[in-house]
Amino acid sequence: MVANKKPSSNTRRKPGSTGKGNYYHIELLPSTGFVTFRTQDVGDPGHVQRVAGKKASGSWMTVKWLIGKEDAHVRGDHLVPDSKDAKNLIKELGVQPVHISGDRFTAKAHVKPDDSSSRTKSSKNAKPKSKGR
Repeated sequence: MVANKKPSSNTRRKPGSTGKGNYYHIELLPSTGFVTFRTQDVGDPGHVQRVAGKKASGSWMTVKWLIGKEDAHVRGDHLVPDSKDAKNLIKELGVQPVHISGDRFTAKAHVKPDDSSSRTKSSKNAKPKSKGR
């Protein structure tokens, strides 16, 4: 007689990998390195949600976005928004989400450069203006 083997804890499937859920997952960062996660509704409850991760240092970052299946659809390898909130989110991302598997997509968030990196080489090398004395 063979004993029933319990499934090991590492056989858990990633959220969104089966394609049977209620949301499309747009992953921005890997979930490693975070100690806890929190989901926040953005706009109407249950449509667009932000998943934030807390690092050990205490800082929070957006790890992924969830878009309800009634707010978007899949065309080929791309996620196409149907609702105003979903359109705004994808516009803010600055890139079109690309399909990974199941309901999972990936997108590199559009990052605005900080003031120091947006300066040109000539402005960095320019001499400071002297004050008239």
